[in-house]
Amino acid sequence: MGRRWVDGRGTLVVRGGPGAADVRVPLEVAASYRTRTKGLLGRDHVDGALLLSPANSVHTFGMRIPIDVAYLDRRLTVVAVRTMRPGRLGLPRFRSRHVVEAEAGAMAGWGLRVGTRVEVVEGWPSGSSAEAPGPLG
Repeated sequence: MGRRWVDGRGTLVVRGGPGAADVRVPLEVAASYRTRTKGLLGRDHVDGALLLSPANSVHTFGMRIPIDVAYLDRRLTVVAVRTMRPGRLGLPRFRSRHVVEAEAGAMAGWGLRVGTRVEVVEGWPSGSSAEAPGPLG
């Protein structure tokens, strides 16, 4: 499952459990060194989520807001979820291959927790009458 993404936009699909609906979240993909390094730095809010790939740790130095961080393994299963305040250094997660960042509290609302499987759908759905949102933040 050596999946590699490119910088761009898409949708994060959080798989609901039995009897629960899937949650679809606007996603920004940061796959190049430059976009992964910038991440959410300097933003006052996040509309959706940011996927950093490849990544197994993050920091919040220079950030203005607390964030939720979900560490994903190669099968896109959540192996850890943390809320980090600005000015913190997260520990690397051994099995993590990708990291999803969002505003603090958002992931609980999506039902994202350890063991949850997610899907990344690249690009915006075709035939949608709604415009794709602008840049996150």
